[in-house]
Amino acid sequence: MTWLSTPFALAAVLTVSSTFADSGTDWSTYLGGKRSSQFSTLAKITEENVDRLELAWVWNEGADDPQGLSQIQCNPLVIGGVLYGTDANLDLIALDAKSGKLLWRFDPYEGLDTKEGRGVNRGLAYWKSGDESRILFGVSRFLIAVDPETGTRIESFGTDGRIDLKVDLGAGAQGLQVQANTPGVVYENLIVMGMRVGEGPAPAAPGPIRAYDVRSGELVWRFNTIPQPGEAGYETWPEEAYKSVGGANVWTGMAVDVERGIVFCPTGSAAFDFWGGDRIGQNLYANCLIALNAKTGERIWHYQFVHHDIWDRDLPAPPNLVTVRHGGVEIPAVAQITKSGHVFVFNRETGEELFPIEETQVPWSDLRGEQAWATQPLPVKPEPFARQVFSADLITDVSPESYREVLDRFITLRPHAPFVPPSKEGTIIFPGYDGGGEWGGAAVDPAGVLYVNSNEMPWILTMVDATLASSEGERLYFQNCAGCHGTDRSGSLAQSIPGLTGIHERMTRLEVSDRIRLGKGVMPGFGFFKDEERGAIVDYLLSDGGGDRHDVASGESGEKEEDRPWTHTGYNRWLDSKGYPAVKPPWGTLNAIDLNTGEYLWKTTLGIVPELIEQGIEPTGTENYGGPVVTAGGLLFIGASKDEYFRAFSASTGEELWRYKLPAGGYATPAVYEAGGKQYVVIACGGGKMGTKSGNYYVAFALREPAGGDAETTSGGWE
Repeated sequence: MTWLSTPFALAAVLTVSSTFADSGTDWSTYLGGKRSSQFSTLAKITEENVDRLELAWVWNEGADDPQGLSQIQCNPLVIGGVLYGTDANLDLIALDAKSGKLLWRFDPYEGLDTKEGRGVNRGLAYWKSGDESRILFGVSRFLIAVDPETGTRIESFGTDGRIDLKVDLGAGAQGLQVQANTPGVVYENLIVMGMRVGEGPAPAAPGPIRAYDVRSGELVWRFNTIPQPGEAGYETWPEEAYKSVGGANVWTGMAVDVERGIVFCPTGSAAFDFWGGDRIGQNLYANCLIALNAKTGERIWHYQFVHHDIWDRDLPAPPNLVTVRHGGVEIPAVAQITKSGHVFVFNRETGEELFPIEETQVPWSDLRGEQAWATQPLPVKPEPFARQVFSADLITDVSPESYREVLDRFITLRPHAPFVPPSKEGTIIFPGYDGGGEWGGAAVDPAGVLYVNSNEMPWILTMVDATLASSEGERLYFQNCAGCHGTDRSGSLAQSIPGLTGIHERMTRLEVSDRIRLGKGVMPGFGFFKDEERGAIVDYLLSDGGGDRHDVASGESGEKEEDRPWTHTGYNRWLDSKGYPAVKPPWGTLNAIDLNTGEYLWKTTLGIVPELIEQGIEPTGTENYGGPVVTAGGLLFIGASKDEYFRAFSASTGEELWRYKLPAGGYATPAVYEAGGKQYVVIACGGGKMGTKSGNYYVAFALREPAGGDAETTSGGWE
């Protein structure tokens, strides 16, 4: 279903400057180029022949996770006929790009005496100079250098081929979560790195941006996103905040303007995500796009999108570097999408806003100890690509029963508006914690058109006073674990988070203690707990009724004041009893926005719910993870949707032209490349999100040669 349809010329796309994409045949950089364009100059697959797109090869070696908890989020690299990616186990793999045959596999944990949770991996970085080359990729807290020819560690990099990203964060960070989920970006002989850190009431590591020498692994420069005394922005925090507050990290990836030597770094919120009583102030450089000198790390300019964030409004994706025409003048621009569904556009040299941005009054907080910021910035153009207010008229109408149950809950919650603060009654987060825009990012073409997929999923944030816990184990669980596993320990199927009720029947005391300390899979380790604290949590989890033998530390229930006295009931999608979102469709959209004018070219739904189609309900779209790729052939390719399809759309009109059912959800951004004279498009199929099954696949497509001039559709797949 296409609501807006305005064809636009692709001539500018078809005559691409050599600087817009890194290579015409390879996909040698994460998201297609250092500009984070998610664009390919290849044009052999077009609107006219995409119906001949068929399966070229499938790689699937290794067992799928029977619990459905594993994922692959990797946007692979393709260099010189070899595809490099990570599998569901986070092993680095090299495949023949024409056949999918495994060439080598590298276990990043080989030789390491650690059992820490591995997290996820979204991509790789590649560096080459003369005869030297290496792949740099992150797993857990390590940045590792691997020889692309042999699949072996380059021992001269860091220590035995690795850098421990916890080093130089301070002694207090050793037991805290640090993970390198998203690849750094290479500039000359440097790799600039961000990382993922904790976000809950528990202690969190800080998130400085650091650049390392790609040959030696030595630290070259560091930018403190939580300023220290004497650094600009220090005055926007309490005096001692830099010693204890964490976060403000780049977990999404970055973009580099190679010509100007500028690296663009989008940061997340400071921890704790939903209460900032210990960080009263504006909180620079959290929630900022920071333009740094790529050689030195010196700040050139910054813009803050959320002041004193208490909604988990991290910047969700790398920015896009693109040239736009405003007032008849070509301007080097940088565009940043947000979780709230906005696009902010700036002059990338000066930081000047290219469309007006207004500071808007927002509500104040009534949580003890909190002081919400009085205003928040919102762009006048482009209009948001997601709805902004969940009002009563938007309550789902997929059935009378769904409407009634959502309405009954709706009237108990705080009335919704943008930036309503967290509350004990329950605050609607809409669009949800995962967007609007999400980590899959947006694509841009040389004509200045931005393509972005969006979620429109309401979530409910409910705050809990952790000081009212009846035991020390319950208090520690609420502050550190309830955000994922829930205050009732039920977990979340939609989030692939297991429940903890009845855990005493599945795990021994030692196993539970080790899981808390070390983590597993996407769960980080909580190594900062003292033995007695971890023991109190284990007692609480293993008790049938949720009680334990430990009193609260003060000895009097409900009277202990903590530095962070609030926790929350978890990341809860608001679904009806049948699993459908509480809001009227669309639940997932795909959007094309002309950044020259700020106007929409088209908007369409992304994804279907088959049982609703059978009931005669129009396509609703679905929640989606992973981004689009646009090509000079006039096509947009995207997986992402919960229905597990891979699709091709017309970039000019938004019409769906082709789709294929994948063996597992394609919750990753695809890659486009040429090998042996053929154009391919490949996507990782790891599933494991939104309650869908896991997989361990890479699936590639190419054009089938026409037989006798006939062109039959190849839509179909694993169904």
